[in-house]
Amino acid sequence: VGYAPTGTSGRNTRYQRADVLNTTGLYSIMRNPLYLGNYLAIIGIVLSLMVWWLPVIVTLLYWLYIERVIAAEEAFLSKTFGAAYLTWAERTPAFLPTFALWIPPETRFSFKRVLRREYNGVLAVAASFFVIEGVLDIVFERESVADWFADDNAWFVVLLAGAAWFFVLRFLKKKTGLLHVREN
Repeated sequence: VGYAPTGTSGRNTRYQRADVLNTTGLYSIMRNPLYLGNYLAIIGIVLSLMVWWLPVIVTLLYWLYIERVIAAEEAFLSKTFGAAYLTWAERTPAFLPTFALWIPPETRFSFKRVLRREYNGVLAVAASFFVIEGVLDIVFERESVADWFADDNAWFVVLLAGAAWFFVLRFLKKKTGLLHVREN
């Protein structure tokens, strides 16, 4: 995300958008590095539950979901960038990286870009661990809510820190120019 050119790799919920075809950096070794990163974050949380069959189910559900997203994006990119996209897609694997294909990123790393675009993930991870820990202790171990908060208040602190991170960065993104990234 820190290397992604403006107008690419967005959270497009209303329409597809790509101002340029990003084929360097992580996109030189695989076509969908952000989806692999999302999967690794999700599977990491799921693995923390130590239930052997849950990662299998989550992997299958994620694949069913992300396959449709990837198909829509690839159709859009093929239509938008034509032969350039098809040439890149032909040599670049969709999901499992081929490190021998590495081409350094064309843009410089921008920590501001990371902060501007990835604050949702911090809150999602913090909330996930808070909810998982609460459900395991309160529902399955039958611990009272008061006892859980007394024993595991660190999870509440993690949730509050994630929420504070989210709201501060969202405010900075929406109401100030502090996270604006100048293109090189």
